[in-house]
Amino acid sequence: MTYDFLVIGGGIAGTSAGAALTALGSVCLLEAEQALAYHTSGRSAALYEAQYGLPSTTALNRASREVHETLDGGMLSPRGLMLLAAAGDEDAFEIDVRKMHLDRLSPAEAQDMVPILDTGHIIAAAHHADAWDIDTDRMVQVFARQIRANGTVQTGASVTDIARTATGWTVTAGNATHDARVLVNAAGSWADSIATMAGIAPLGLMPLRRSMARMPAPGGHDVSGWPMLFGVGESWYAKADAGAWLVSPAEEDPVDQPHDAYADDMVLAEGIARYQPFVTEEVTRVTSTWAGLRTFAPDRNLVIGPDPADPSFLWTAGQGGYGFQTAPAAAALLADLAGGRTPVLDAETVAQLSPSRFR
Repeated sequence: MTYDFLVIGGGIAGTSAGAALTALGSVCLLEAEQALAYHTSGRSAALYEAQYGLPSTTALNRASREVHETLDGGMLSPRGLMLLAAAGDEDAFEIDVRKMHLDRLSPAEAQDMVPILDTGHIIAAAHHADAWDIDTDRMVQVFARQIRANGTVQTGASVTDIARTATGWTVTAGNATHDARVLVNAAGSWADSIATMAGIAPLGLMPLRRSMARMPAPGGHDVSGWPMLFGVGESWYAKADAGAWLVSPAEEDPVDQPHDAYADDMVLAEGIARYQPFVTEEVTRVTSTWAGLRTFAPDRNLVIGPDPADPSFLWTAGQGGYGFQTAPAAAALLADLAGGRTPVLDAETVAQLSPSRFR
């Protein structure tokens, strides 16, 4: 059969886009791996924090909130966010406080919330409660169910050829071919490669590695109610996860080619060394490590909409670290543009996100 939309990529960008597009027609989603959200989407410490990102990103964040709060009973659970500064961080601290609209705390007040903080090292702290964990796996699965209600989701379907036809696109994945009127490029770090395969000019998307270390809860504490901790300028972060504790160097190291990323031990060690002085509990054991590729467009705005060279080729790419929190509004915008509807988002934001800005 010929689908109305063929989506390449089964992370949060592809599943949310596919779900939104089912209102306009049938959808076939192809994912190269054996499971959805295998790469970056499955390795995210996703937080909904509306003030996080460029203006176009925060516009998507705000527009996504209602869906996050209501989809399948709600995808959010309370987390909160705390910013910590040491001597020499004063200027960067002030910038972050203003940018994220945080409330200032004394080091002692911060320690009351997170008892492992070292008030001998911390000179300033700030916090707000309006930051939320996102149930990432459930969110992907809900969107996948919506696609299956008007189409199909196929895993283990690595795309090897894309051909433009008189009526749309023919995509080869494994031993199967799939036809569609419209092609949706939601391939994450591979999005430029998919565009090239389709005869569309790439955008210069850059995959950047970010690593994570998982360790036992510090000092045996119950960390479930602690806020996510950030060093100023996002020099590191730490977060509770299923009773354990995650620490990330928050690095953005370019990689030559997209691949199944893995953590760099030296980078992790440097990140843990930046985190360590802020807490009294020494990191003595890491139970697991991993990494993901956060892919950005050259201007770090997301890329959402039809390619100006061929309006039947739709981009939803360059999510960077904002994929989950922007997904509902990003998918709605893509569907609005695909369906010829006036977007809910303002025209300036839509232009900032459009692939046309690169052509």
